[in-house]
Amino acid sequence: MSVFTHPSYDGHERVVFGHDAETGLRAIIAIHNTALGPAVGGCRMWPYESDDAALEDALRLARGMTYKSALAGLPFGGGKSVIIGDSRTQKTPELMHAMGRLVDEVGGRYLVAEDVGTTVADMDIIATETKYVTGTSKSGGNPSPYTARGVFQGIRAAVEYKLRRNDGLDGIDVAIQGLGSVGYDLARRLHEAGARLHVADLNTEALNRAADEFGATRVDTHDIHAIDVDIFAPCALGGAINDRTIGDIHAQIIAGSANNQLAERRHGAELAARGILYAPDYVTNAGGIIELAYSPDFGRRHDEQAIRKHIDGLYDTLLEIFARADKANAATNEIANQMAEERFMAA
Repeated sequence: MSVFTHPSYDGHERVVFGHDAETGLRAIIAIHNTALGPAVGGCRMWPYESDDAALEDALRLARGMTYKSALAGLPFGGGKSVIIGDSRTQKTPELMHAMGRLVDEVGGRYLVAEDVGTTVADMDIIATETKYVTGTSKSGGNPSPYTARGVFQGIRAAVEYKLRRNDGLDGIDVAIQGLGSVGYDLARRLHEAGARLHVADLNTEALNRAADEFGATRVDTHDIHAIDVDIFAPCALGGAINDRTIGDIHAQIIAGSANNQLAERRHGAELAARGILYAPDYVTNAGGIIELAYSPDFGRRHDEQAIRKHIDGLYDTLLEIFARADKANAATNEIANQMAEERFMAA
């Protein structure tokens, strides 16, 4: 299939395919829009079932980054890169060196950071090959706690708007799908706020830790979306809201850290029709890129107070999205898209 006729192609400015025979690197860099600044986005390493699946992920993630940065008030465009392979068995220092060289060849239109399957240590390796990298050990490090902070603020905003509660999260039931770095930190924050947790993950060790530390109830990964809770928080990979799952969701709110939670754009309208409040993913999970913006890589210092204030502002952004969606009788994801487009298209 041609990139230009791909269903997820959205006028992307650049799509670069890279291969390095010596290391086995097979990678795609997708740059969606640079109207507000250079494209910034993570490098995901995943054993995609096909090249087309990898391309689709890169295209959708890059577009999401454009909208995320625009609504977060950041001078960045949207980009993403994917490496086809299993990070547990196929990732080597040599592979990451090759990825760094590929990023460098793009010439600064795209700045790479960590994502699923890559780490701060990987960014340190990439930084030996290119200056177009952020999130290294010298420039901020792990963004996961900041992403979790943003999702927590998103949940607070949704609870206030949908459940008419402004007294905190005590007694709120939350189902968390995925206990990776962000999901686990989110679980900690919710537990400290008094929420009751129901968690699912393929990692048994993470499940047991959550049960021991937070009193969380363990749920099968196939059932977590369907249990009777106040909030469903997708914190794993995208597409959790799809034709198969949407009819089983009993939660009144969906707010999590996963990118591209809606398998298709139309699912936002279907959630609204069912009376489920959806906190658009690229707003709730913007904490990580906000933290990266406050780094020497962009001529700024790591000001923890300023970072937290900026992330906490996502709360008000979401309340505005919810209110505008109700007024227009529209889906929240459509309103979020409109607000983001107003910013980057004007630029």
